[in-house]
Amino acid sequence: MTATTEGISRRSALGLIGGLAVASAAAGVVSARSASASASAVPADDVVPFRGEHQAGITTAAQDRLHMVAFDVVTESREELVALLTAWTAAAERMTVGRDAGPVGAVDGIPEAPPDDTGEAIGLSPARLTLTFGIGPSLFRDADGRDRFGLADRRPAELEELPEFAGDQLDPERGGGDLCIQACSDDPQVAVHAVRNLARIGFGTVRVRWSQLGFGRTSSTSTAQTTPRNLMGFKDGTSNIDAEDAAGLADHVWVQPGEGAGWMVGGSYLVARRIRMTIETWDRVSLAEQEAVIGRDKREGAPLTGTREHDEPDFAAVGSDGAPVMPATAHVRLAHPTQNGGARMLRRGYSFVDGTDGLGRLDAGLFFLAYMRDPRTSFVPVQQRLARSDALNEYLRHVGSAVFAVPPGVQEGEHWAQSLFT
Repeated sequence: MTATTEGISRRSALGLIGGLAVASAAAGVVSARSASASASAVPADDVVPFRGEHQAGITTAAQDRLHMVAFDVVTESREELVALLTAWTAAAERMTVGRDAGPVGAVDGIPEAPPDDTGEAIGLSPARLTLTFGIGPSLFRDADGRDRFGLADRRPAELEELPEFAGDQLDPERGGGDLCIQACSDDPQVAVHAVRNLARIGFGTVRVRWSQLGFGRTSSTSTAQTTPRNLMGFKDGTSNIDAEDAAGLADHVWVQPGEGAGWMVGGSYLVARRIRMTIETWDRVSLAEQEAVIGRDKREGAPLTGTREHDEPDFAAVGSDGAPVMPATAHVRLAHPTQNGGARMLRRGYSFVDGTDGLGRLDAGLFFLAYMRDPRTSFVPVQQRLARSDALNEYLRHVGSAVFAVPPGVQEGEHWAQSLFT
């Protein structure tokens, strides 16, 4: 074959790619992953419904693994952005039931075309995969003050950039973002596969700003789950809001009709903070001091004024020496809703270990995730109080920070955040 003939042949073959992909989708081609993990073969317990009143991944019983990613939008076209959200929604819905990201799949396309799925999840169930989508303040108006997509007047008042708190050591490359996707699953490869394919689909329209892998949930979001432990060895999230607490969710998590931006009713706001723990220092602290810093005993997770994990702390209790049993600087005292005007959040954070920092110290800690009705009245005042007085600050470094509006659930025929654009 001559060079000229070869070039024509390749161009002709590549020209077939788009048409074949569309034809395959129209014909309902079953991808490799679909064939091995079809809807009938996947256990019902492995699938979390993608569509509904609220987005999955908020009150869903917390899965074991996380892959969180934030994107910057690089296109200037509103139409391209909406097209991406439409494509993302279709791919997300497919992956949450155990199918490939694209309609053709990882191995069923023509050899001359790149697959529309990367393939590492072939043969795996969705393992309760949820994909939760959020929008950052910078999508409405960027750092230069530009309203790139005609959305500035639709930005909710609740969606303010978080202030810098005392002691913050924020890395700009680990925070912010125009868009975010939280992928949670009981299989780490499934979560990574989902984020990888959504990033692939977004090439040329968005670019990854930062991402974070997490393991070992640090909160329970259902009464059926036991309270987990964080990397400091203490139970975390004892007083978290549960999915079964409809009143608590309405009061503290879901945006209600008549408040804020109408397109956010049924949605929530997400605060993400990357909190590094100085593990080596903490591990050299006595047990008694560790318990005084946290305000709970390490074995049961009970407050220092009680005997069982879910005993309500008695902040007025004093010891034989006349000093408070619960130290004034204890984390539990400073963070408790009764000490913060009733402010509560739905936490679903994860532990992380990202190797070492070059000095032999673990780059490890808590990737804090919390959903709330209004960050200005819940997260911000609580964190300001903690930043001022929490004894735990000696062992923590806040290095990443972001806030996102998480729209309500996706209804049939809709794409993520459709109500924002219509």
